[in-house]
This record gives sequence, structure tokens and C-alpha cells, in this order.
Amino acid sequence: MPSSPTSGTHVTVLLKEAVEGLRLRAGGLYVDGTFGGGGHAREILASDSSVAQVIGFDADEAAWERAESIRADLDNPGRLKLIHASFADIRSELDAVGVDRVDGLLLDLGLSSFQLDEAARGFAFRFEDAPLDMRFDQSHGSTAADLLASSSVDDLIRILRSYGEESQARRIALAIVHRRELAPIETARELVDVITSVTGPPRRTGIHPATRSFQALRIAVNQEMEQLAAVLASSGDILAPGGRLVVLSFHSLEDRQVKRFLETASSSCICPPEMPVCTCDHVATFRRIDKPVRASEAEQARNPRSRSVIMRTGEQLSRDESLALKRTLRTRD
Repeated sequence: MPSSPTSGTHVTVLLKEAVEGLRLRAGGLYVDGTFGGGGHAREILASDSSVAQVIGFDADEAAWERAESIRADLDNPGRLKLIHASFADIRSELDAVGVDRVDGLLLDLGLSSFQLDEAARGFAFRFEDAPLDMRFDQSHGSTAADLLASSSVDDLIRILRSYGEESQARRIALAIVHRRELAPIETARELVDVITSVTGPPRRTGIHPATRSFQALRIAVNQEMEQLAAVLASSGDILAPGGRLVVLSFHSLEDRQVKRFLETASSSCICPPEMPVCTCDHVATFRRIDKPVRASEAEQARNPRSRSVIMRTGEQLSRDESLALKRTLRTRD
């Protein structure tokens, strides 16, 4: 089966590097927690015909159609299964289908080009009349328009600062509240007009002044940081010993969370620095693999979206390995 890293306008980032990071095993079972266009899942299945199965997760129902096109190319379509759920629910969903542990977990975070290019989803402000939806899963939950209508000034400031790192968060939040008193903010154009009334119009160079606010609202609507925290916390219960966790992040908020998780999970001691000896019960559950990986200059030239990607990898330790590292630490002390 030929490997296709692209589908439509979507180009899979760090395709080879991410799959190599999983260190595929014969008979292995792998989870693609962010199926999207299916590029990574397709590459896993094409790279090693001995891989038993890939289970893809996606909160976006549109991913089903793309999964079917990949399944149609497989000699055994049963090697690819898709579950309509957030990656935060991977552990419970695997329990529901009778899967205990898997050999690899891949998370390609953020937004896909499919979602950006569909005007009705409301992710991109270039579609001026698009409704402000921004939900990954359009079957339930509040939209960005709902959030703008119901959030207090303080909540809007927190969202814009925390998730968009927007320096003018207070002024934009106040402008949003003032504008909604006159009429609801329901389209991309209306929100951009509110933002640029504070920031001024877009300049010829640099990012559009609405970029950070749109990112912040999308993250808040989909609870992306909470979802990421949940899947990282459960990853030790998802992976078999020796299984790999591979995470691709596209902005600093995501990467900081992944970095901190792996730092803690790979440490045999989390005692305060002033403690003379280790007295905590914490044990390392992961081993960090290599240094963070970035896209090559050639890939960045082909695909500008890859410029911000950072890939981090961890390997699940067995219980015996974890305890041996702890004993070594205390012996050295």
C-alpha cells in the first residue's frame, strides 16, 4: 500500500520522524490519538505490515470518512479502527473494546488543515461570514459564540492571556463585553472587528492581530489544555512496558505541558531541592528519548505549518525498571 502523507490540503508534519519514534513492533497495537487526516496512521500501517492494528481517536466526526478511505486500501481493513472520542477518554474507550495496553501512543496536537479550510467550522478568520463555532466535536458543547456571550470580563481576560498569550487581553475583553451589549458576536468578521478596534488593522508583516484571540477561544471551547493533561496523566495506564509516547506540539502552551510531564514522569525523585536525601515515594514511569525533534529546513520550506512543531518522546518503564532506578538513587545518597 503506498504511503500518502497528504490528503486534500493537509500535509502531515514530521511523518517519518513520528512513526520512527514509536519504534514499531511486530504484532504491535498502536493508538493515533489525533487521527485527523490519517497520515500518521496510514504511515504506521504501511511502514510495517506486521503491525497488528491501529486504533484512531478523533472528536471530529469528519475523520470517519478519511478513515474509510485508508481502510479501503488495506488487505485487512480490520487493522484500522476509529473511535469517535476525545483523546482524553482513550483509557476508558480502550476498556470498552477490551484492550488492556498498547505499544505506542501518538498525539499530533492542535488544528488540522481540514478544519481550518472548512468555513462553517469558524476556526479561520479569513472566512469573514463564518459562524463562530470552533468545536472539534460539533455534536455537543458550547460554541465560541456561546462563550463570548456568557463569559465575564475576568474570564475573557484569563482565556485571552492564558491560551493566547495576548498582551492586550484586558482591552479586548472589555471591547467584547461592550460590543455584545449592542448585539451578539456571531461571525468571524464581527469578532475581528472588535479585536482590531483595540489593536488597529492588520499590518503588512507579522501575524494578524486576531490570531492570538482566535487561538485562545478555540483552546477554551475544546478544553484542549485540560484534555492534554488528562491523556498525559493516563498514558502510563495506556502503554505497555517499552511502549512509546510521541507528542507533536505546535505552540508553547502545549509543549510546556508535555515537557513538564515527561520531566516529572522520568524522575525518580520529586523532593524539594533543599532535601538532603530522597524521602518521596515517587518513581519514574517513563524514560525520555533523545532530544526534542523539529522539522528540517527542507520540510519547513515545503510546509510552513511545520516551523513551530516540537516532537517529544518518552518510553514506558516496567515496574522493575522503575524500582531499580529508585533503589540506585537512594544507594547513591
